[in-house]
Amino acid sequence: MADLFSDAWMKSYMEAWNKEPELADALAKINFNSKIAYGFKDDDKPKGMVVVENGKIISAGAYNDEEVNWDLRASPESWDKWRVKGIGMAGLGTAAATGKLKFKVGDYGAMLKDPRMAGPFIKSFTVMGQC
Repeated sequence: MADLFSDAWMKSYMEAWNKEPELADALAKINFNSKIAYGFKDDDKPKGMVVVENGKIISAGAYNDEEVNWDLRASPESWDKWRVKGIGMAGLGTAAATGKLKFKVGDYGAMLKDPRMAGPFIKSFTVMGQC
């Protein structure tokens, strides 16, 4: 298994994301486009990123100082827990409120208020467990 958020891991995540209808297809219905970075909360920069066009990831890999719409950070332990158990809406709210999940970039509140985005966002954690 590749290291979490490494170039190889991000490419595996892209494949899993694009195969998941509750994620890729759901986001395609709302023409979701975004650049999403992932990493660890104590690091200066994210580790990996994906480019999403119309719900599907079209490129994934190591982060290289690109401008992003979302930058999600957590401890390695938290990422591992969410990859194994997933995260529900209540868990997501708690993680954000307690700082276990940090949104360095991105409007967490707006995303949660839109169920067309919140559901797929939660599903993305489950998909991480497939990589």
